[in-house]
Amino acid sequence: MNVNIAPGSIPNAPEPMEWPEGTLTRVPYWVYQSPEVTALEQQRLFEGPVWNFLCLEAEVGKPGDYRTTFVGAMPVIVARDFDDEIYAFENRCAHRGALIALDGGGHARDFTCVYHAWNYDLKGNLKAVAFEDGVNGKGGMGKTFCRADHGPRKLRIALFCGLVFGSLSDDVPPIEEYLGEEVARLIKRVLHKPVVVTGRYTQMLPNNWKLYFENVKDTYHASLLHTFFTTFRINRLSQRGGMVVSPDGGNHASFSFIDTKNNETNYAAMGIRSENEGFALKDPSLLEVVDEFNDGCQMQILTVFPNFVLQQIQNALAVRQVLPAGQTETALNWTTFGFADDTPEMARLRLRQNNLAGPAGYVSMEDGAVGGFVQRGIAAASGERAVLEMGGSSTANEGTRATEASVRGFWKRYRGLMGI
Repeated sequence: MNVNIAPGSIPNAPEPMEWPEGTLTRVPYWVYQSPEVTALEQQRLFEGPVWNFLCLEAEVGKPGDYRTTFVGAMPVIVARDFDDEIYAFENRCAHRGALIALDGGGHARDFTCVYHAWNYDLKGNLKAVAFEDGVNGKGGMGKTFCRADHGPRKLRIALFCGLVFGSLSDDVPPIEEYLGEEVARLIKRVLHKPVVVTGRYTQMLPNNWKLYFENVKDTYHASLLHTFFTTFRINRLSQRGGMVVSPDGGNHASFSFIDTKNNETNYAAMGIRSENEGFALKDPSLLEVVDEFNDGCQMQILTVFPNFVLQQIQNALAVRQVLPAGQTETALNWTTFGFADDTPEMARLRLRQNNLAGPAGYVSMEDGAVGGFVQRGIAAASGERAVLEMGGSSTANEGTRATEASVRGFWKRYRGLMGI
């Protein structure tokens, strides 16, 4: 398969730009570098037959509440109307294309564009046009102008376990079918009762969005890259765990369990830098964990194609939204949460453990860097390919995390939608 890329648009790239036929174990580096690919992704992925994560239901909990977000590059408003239903529509005035809402969210009865005061309700319908009838009988809109014919694009909405998803496609399947049975079950495992938002922040990454999404689907890098995990035995591949991949490949979940037997691979014997037995924490309370789901699983990372991550690292809970910000930059939006019935002690525990993740986290600060290392490393390697052979060549579920099956699953889904 090949993709139509303008000649000379990527230095050192092969022409035509071909993907190795019939394989998911080789990923050509030009797919992270091409502006034409980025434009095609907006059309075929984010605006195609997918469910994009928009926000948590709790973020628009009351009629009049709204959040602004994105579907790929497209700005979107999510609002709960006074009929208590949630709606989503393009954050673009139908008049001259200005943003309708300028802030991150809040509470409103309606929206008025600051440019020429066109007014919209919380469903995204155009309700009023300033000077529609002109001034003193002169000017104004033509007699054939009909407000109902003008307005921003509206999204279909799917709600699942307190998550709000949106789609511009009429062909996307129902949300539970889209997720797949096992991934849906593991979302329900975490999001099993009402949540409260405890924080939000955005992390800008110096790499293509696909490199980050691959990273969270990569089930074995954590015990190598994140020395904090291995040093303090939070996550080692020798611990009991596994991963599942949805039938279409796009969604996945990986999980590991508390190591009660201390039966582990000796990282030092393998010459891996992750064995740092001499280190200790001045405040070991950071490592305290409550088995709040009563199953011994202390870590679950779950993704939904194309932009959603659900994180449980011990008792630190968060959703992450992955958004392209150009060819070589990604906006990673974090929303941390707890449950409405958390005790003050559990709320403090979550707050303390939130230091594990994020741009300066004891663990995931490395994830914010390695994508940039790849983006810089492949600068002159457009004609070369990454190797994804850990665990073979399939995208099937496995009882181990020493595999790249879920990364291959991402490319299975990606290629199917992109037609490359």
